[in-house]
Amino acid sequence: MRRRISLLAAMLALAVLLTACGGTQQASDPDHVTLTVMGKRTDLEKSYMTSIFDLYEKTTGNELHIIAYEDSAFEQTAAEQFAQGNVPDVFLHFHNADLSRFDIAGNFYMLNEEPWADDLTDSARAYCQNGEGELLGLPFWESSVSGCYYNKTILDGLGLKPANTQAEFDMLCQALADIDYTPICWPANGCTWMFQFGLDPVFADDPSLLEALNRNELHYADIPAVEDMARWITDAARKGWFGPSYLDTGWGEISTALSSGEAVMTFIWDTWFYTDFAADGQYTKEDFALMPVFMNTADSGSYEGGNLNMMMVNKNSPRLETALEFLSFCAAPENYNVAFDGISTVSCFKGQTTNIQSHMVTDAQVSIAANERVSTAATKIVGYSADDVARAFDSAFRGETDAAGCVQLMDEYRVIEAGSQGAAGFPTPPAGGAGGD
Repeated sequence: MRRRISLLAAMLALAVLLTACGGTQQASDPDHVTLTVMGKRTDLEKSYMTSIFDLYEKTTGNELHIIAYEDSAFEQTAAEQFAQGNVPDVFLHFHNADLSRFDIAGNFYMLNEEPWADDLTDSARAYCQNGEGELLGLPFWESSVSGCYYNKTILDGLGLKPANTQAEFDMLCQALADIDYTPICWPANGCTWMFQFGLDPVFADDPSLLEALNRNELHYADIPAVEDMARWITDAARKGWFGPSYLDTGWGEISTALSSGEAVMTFIWDTWFYTDFAADGQYTKEDFALMPVFMNTADSGSYEGGNLNMMMVNKNSPRLETALEFLSFCAAPENYNVAFDGISTVSCFKGQTTNIQSHMVTDAQVSIAANERVSTAATKIVGYSADDVARAFDSAFRGETDAAGCVQLMDEYRVIEAGSQGAAGFPTPPAGGAGGD
C-alpha cells in the first residue's frame, strides 16, 4: 500500500490534521487501519525509518499517514496542533526540554508493561524514562557514545597511556603540549556540543539540582561544579591544550587535525568516524580509541549516551491498540534487524545483531558501563541552548570575562530562553530579548 507523505506548510496543517487525526478510520478496507505518524521531515526520511514503515505496511496491510514538518518549524507547529486537539496516533520526539510543550501526562500512553520493554538496553531505556521511571516511548533510532576519542597510535609511540582520572588527563594534556602536539582538537568556531559532556554528570548524578534549576529556584552560579568546569575549560585554552587556532577551528577542520596527527584527541561521538572522518592524512579511524571526557566535573570522567528519537503513543486515540501493535512490530527483532541492517549505531535493543558497532566503543565497554550518563544537559535543562553556552564561553576565551563571568552569562541566556519558551517560573522576556541569535 502506497504511503502518503505530507510536507505540510503551517497554513495547511490544520486542514490535513483534522482529516488525519480525526475519529473516522481512513482506510477504505474495513479490515485495515490508517495510523497517523508525526515527526520532523529529516527524521522520518532516515533509511531505517522508511524501511520499518514499508515493512509494516507490506506485512499488515495497514497504512501509515506520515505528517512531516520541516525541522525548523516542527516544535512550534506540532505544539500548535496539539493545543487544538489534533494529536497523531504516533508522535516522534527526542526526550528533551521541548517535549514539555506536549502535555506528556495528558497525551501519551506509558509503555512500561509493553512486551518489548525488557529488550531495550539499559542506556536506551534510561533515556526514555521520566523522573518517575515511566517509559515514555520506543527508542527506534540510531545511537552513539560520546567521549574523548584519542589517537592510540600516537600515545603508544610516545609511551603515554589514556587517562582514568581527571589528574591523569591533565598530566596527559600537558605532556602532549610540552612536545608540541595539540592535546585536544576543540572546534570553537561554530561547534557547540562539547560543553554538555561536562555538564551531564553534574545533573545526571543529582536530579534534585536539575529540578531546582528547571523551577528557576537555582542558578548555575549556585552550583560549584559548573564554575569548576568553566575554569577548567578556560584554563585549558590558556595553557595551549586546544592548540593555537582553536577559535578558528570548526566542523570542517576536525578531520584534518586528527588525520594529520596535529591533534591527538577530540570530544565527539563514534558515528562521526564512520560518517564524517576523512582519512586524508597519516591516520585512519583504526588508529583511534575511546576514553571518558574529563572536564573537572567527574573525577573518573564521563561518556554521554545517545540522544534517541522516541515513538510515543497517543493514549486518547481511537486507534490506541493498533498504535501499540505498531510499536510492538517495530520492536520485534525480526523487524528492527531488517531496518538497521548495516547502520552504524550502538544497539538500542538487546537482540540487535545487524547493525555495525565501532571497535572503539566495543573495546571500551567496561569503562562505558562504569561512567556513562544519560544525555542530560542538552535534553533536560529548561532553556538550555548549546549556542548560548558557546557564546558565553567565547567571551571567556577572548578575555572579555573570566570563568565566573562566563557562568553568569550562561545563567542570563538560559533564563531568557526559558522565559521565551513560556516555561513555568521564568519571567517572560521583552520582545527581542531571547538569548539566541
